[in-house]
Amino acid sequence: MTLPQVLTPAIENAIKTLFDVTIEKVEFQTTRKEFEGDITMVIFPLLKLVKSNPVELGNKIGNYLVENVAEVSRFNVVSGFLNIVIADQYYLNLFAGIKDNGTYGFVTPSANDKAVMVEYSSPNTNKPLHLGHVRNNLLGYAVAEIIKASGKKVYKTQIINDRGIHICKSMLAWQKFGANQTPETSGLKGDKLVGNFYVAFDKAYKEEINKLMQEGKTEEEAKKQAPIILEAQEMLQKWEAGDAEVKALWAKMNQWVYDGFAITYKNLGVDFDRYYYESDTYLLGKDVVQIGLEKGIFEKDPDGSVWIDLTDEGLDRKIVLRSDGTAVYMTQDIGTAIQRVKDMQDVGGMVYTVGNEQDYHFKVLFLILKKLGFDWAKNLYHLSYGMVDLPSGKMKSREGTVVDADDLMQEMTATAQKIAEDLGKLEAYSPEEKANLYSTIGLGALKYYILKVDPKKRILFNPEESVDFAGNTGPFIQYTYARIQSIIRKANFDYSNNAQIDILHEKEKELVKQLELFPEVIQNAAQHHSPALLANFTYDLVREYNSFYQAVPILGEEDLEKKKFRVQLSKKVAEVIAASFKLLGINVPDRM
Repeated sequence: MTLPQVLTPAIENAIKTLFDVTIEKVEFQTTRKEFEGDITMVIFPLLKLVKSNPVELGNKIGNYLVENVAEVSRFNVVSGFLNIVIADQYYLNLFAGIKDNGTYGFVTPSANDKAVMVEYSSPNTNKPLHLGHVRNNLLGYAVAEIIKASGKKVYKTQIINDRGIHICKSMLAWQKFGANQTPETSGLKGDKLVGNFYVAFDKAYKEEINKLMQEGKTEEEAKKQAPIILEAQEMLQKWEAGDAEVKALWAKMNQWVYDGFAITYKNLGVDFDRYYYESDTYLLGKDVVQIGLEKGIFEKDPDGSVWIDLTDEGLDRKIVLRSDGTAVYMTQDIGTAIQRVKDMQDVGGMVYTVGNEQDYHFKVLFLILKKLGFDWAKNLYHLSYGMVDLPSGKMKSREGTVVDADDLMQEMTATAQKIAEDLGKLEAYSPEEKANLYSTIGLGALKYYILKVDPKKRILFNPEESVDFAGNTGPFIQYTYARIQSIIRKANFDYSNNAQIDILHEKEKELVKQLELFPEVIQNAAQHHSPALLANFTYDLVREYNSFYQAVPILGEEDLEKKKFRVQLSKKVAEVIAASFKLLGINVPDRM
């Protein structure tokens, strides 16, 4: 039970007893640093019910609480705020209750609860994953893990964009310029090899456009008439017609990409429960359009195209079927959402991790699904996120200047190695231990830097800054965890039983108060789909611990019971750091 839950009925009783009125809601806030107190009640709402001044009201309620509530030791009133000081025993009892709880903060899903499907990554099979995909994957994975920790069943999924003209461009370039290269013969990961041919296509296409323009064509004419683009379009038509040779090449090159993606996902530390492929789903949704027409949700224009009019909802008319009967992306997304609930019938909501350039698309998609009458449509959420920039500028995949995810992870590991070697504390480490540590620090720095920022905000990612061992960074938090592990290794006495102490040092109390927030932070992070809430809570916990570490002796404490409590408290802080970081997909090292 949280402190507001403990105090609310007591304050309601106080108000009823003292003033014979009933208050709708007791409003709490964190006590400001300059005043004594652990929690503050806001008095002002009570003034509507009781004719008095706020200071007098606060003093009356405060005195009642001190006399009648064991958890309240004293109080002070500042203007319309009642600052309540909680007895140390409350925090000692709280800590005793969580000390040995290995799943503290986590809620076990109920068998009858609906599941949530979280979609993320969803790459194209014509190029490797890049920095934008890194943010997408880290956000989607962390949100899925946090929702799971909050007490829901979760399915992690992605839809792979494995068909279309962009795929045919890579295939055609491989046929023209590939000389039968494979990942094995080239020594490249499959996704990188295929990506190189996507770049090669663009280079050849531009050369042909320039040549045609020199021959007198306009740029628009040249773009449409360049032989290589006509060949790519022909290849797409053959694919759609089921041409065996084109399909075989498509399957072979896509498999190269999937194998490459699998390595990147493993190194990034993300996984999936279910895969969907656009080649399977691109025809879905057309049957739903017919149902929508019959219900009057969609309307058919004279040319045969089908639309939905959302102008009354502040949006516009949106096409769902072209006049030639072919589907648009919206139609596919409608069909895919419905198919997912058919495949996993316990799904009651979905989270789509997609960049903010698709905000409008998802507003329309969710509204259409609601109008079609699907119950679960009210539980759809677009986890919209901003772009990631590097100091060097924007990324362009067609030109081959994209920031490759694999290269970025390698660079982060190298940056961590350089900084760790400069600090010079790794003499006792084996080469393998050093390599693992550099990877843990480098990836931890990358993930934390991205996840500590509100998803909606754009990020300027600075690799050097992210690996700083001070400030709000992953390595700073990892270092504190490793410091606590060192204390635990040196604690050569039995500290398993509850410590027999009655009074808490101020720094101990502040740490327990921070630990108390953990379950609520998980719930808030899940509700708001924001790993940043969890990341920044962990930083605040670590700052509080370092303040405690500087202020009081731990293993050097002469009083055995105090020493026992401080080791227990340190151990619990480390467990919460590790649990929180695990939800963010970040590992913690035992030594640094």
